[in-house]
Amino acid sequence: MATIDLYTFSTPNGYKASIMLEETGLDYDVHKIDIMKDDQFAPEFLKISPNNKIPAIVDNDNGMTLMESGAILVYLARKTGQLLAPDGEEHWRCLEWLMWQMGGFGPMLGQAHHFYQFNPDVSDYAKTRYTGEAQRLYGVLNKRLGDSGYLAGDDYSIADVATFPWAARHPWQNVDLNDFPNVRRWYTEIAGRPAVQKGVLITNPDYELPMP
Repeated sequence: MATIDLYTFSTPNGYKASIMLEETGLDYDVHKIDIMKDDQFAPEFLKISPNNKIPAIVDNDNGMTLMESGAILVYLARKTGQLLAPDGEEHWRCLEWLMWQMGGFGPMLGQAHHFYQFNPDVSDYAKTRYTGEAQRLYGVLNKRLGDSGYLAGDDYSIADVATFPWAARHPWQNVDLNDFPNVRRWYTEIAGRPAVQKGVLITNPDYELPMP
């Protein structure tokens, strides 16, 4: 039996967990939850993820079940002692930027996806609001990465793991990474990591990371 059972699908939030598992080297089994077929509403999945969202994990070492991608990243970081500084400023910067991703960079870009990619005939107000917010958030990210190699500081961390999969959907957000050179540098570097490449292919072997 693998250490971790991962319940996931090919979405930015799903990629966070699989990338993290690849980065840490934990043994895991993948259970594909096809959200296009409403697998997330199955009663057996509800027992693991009460909010009917992917990703979710079961830790077979202790029986722990956990939903919410940010919580999963923190849990796996603490379990393995990887990608989260144990204390000090870098620890708190990591959590600060993780919360920024969870509260803004993910939800707002998800709305940009919705209106720009899937509902092109929606009102100009919605498209302007969310594509405009996407541009603003990429500007915040670009400034941070102009001051620091990674989001938490000098070291790659779960804040980067959380943020990268959403940046990987930049074509869906009407964002050109060439307009954000610090993001482009960071994105290109992370896209080249073997664990990242493996993590995004777990549920969709044909997926190719878009490159600026």
